[in-house]
Amino acid sequence: MKIAIGCDPNATEYKEVLIPYIEELGHECVDFGSDDPIYANTAIRLAESVAAGECDRGVLICGTGIGVSIAANKVKGAYAALVNNIYQAQRAQLSNNANIITMGAQVTGIELAKCFVKEYLSCTFDPNSRSAPKVARITEYENEK
Repeated sequence: MKIAIGCDPNATEYKEVLIPYIEELGHECVDFGSDDPIYANTAIRLAESVAAGECDRGVLICGTGIGVSIAANKVKGAYAALVNNIYQAQRAQLSNNANIITMGAQVTGIELAKCFVKEYLSCTFDPNSRSAPKVARITEYENEK
């Protein structure tokens, strides 16, 4: 898969550790940078790329993961989930078909973040699952606007 990754300046070192890790897992990384102090700019650019299908999934990082999640979710077709544990990383894809995960570099250790990324990228949403009608309603609502 082609994975978009980006962060704010506070999470640059974190992102620089995750890129080779994601590549070791067999994925291609597209770096959306980390220099813009307005994290929303990076989050929006990354989310637009994922929503357009230029990248398959995305990983966004800021101090808490909250800001980039809010910003990415403003982009139509982007579904960003803040993950804080392994179960959430799995369910972001399995239950919610999230195409982006977000994490906080100031609240999650890098080794745990690697586990989150690995779990998230190893899962695939089943369109026939019991979660499918719930996810479909989100997309329906988004398309009503």
